[in-house]
Amino acid sequence: MAAGEARPVTDDEQDEPVRRALVPVAGVTPRTAPGTVSAPGSAGVTGDGAAPAPVPDAADTARALGLCVVEVLTGGREVDSIARWITEDVQRHLLHRAAVAARARSVGRGSRARPLVQVGSVRICEPAPGVAEAAVVVHTRSHARAVALRLELRQGRWRATAVGVL
Repeated sequence: MAAGEARPVTDDEQDEPVRRALVPVAGVTPRTAPGTVSAPGSAGVTGDGAAPAPVPDAADTARALGLCVVEVLTGGREVDSIARWITEDVQRHLLHRAAVAARARSVGRGSRARPLVQVGSVRICEPAPGVAEAAVVVHTRSHARAVALRLELRQGRWRATAVGVL
């Protein structure tokens, strides 16, 4: 299985595996890349005359990454499954946090069932072109967590360059 590819995960309540991946939400109009020159009547043309590639919405990426980060910390997902959407520094940070969380789960006598995780609200701020900062609230059965993300547009897709979980 390639890095960044969704792996089948089974829930206690489900008989068949659930496939999860970071994908754009249908029905959302993509934005064009920063640096695009738009003339009246044109669909947007880059400086070299080529049509720009659509840029995924930062809110959709933040929503999916926030969910994945909490799944990593709760043991429901491997860090490698989101490697293409995070930088190496963030990957190292999440590997460390996931190891600490796994040790804490092994000491406790909590349930070993995969937790139910749902995304609540998502707030986006774009302080500069090609940069988005997001706050994502993710709910589990017992509590809510806030995931702070700094996303940077790199090679036509958003990548997380910093992640914090409260």
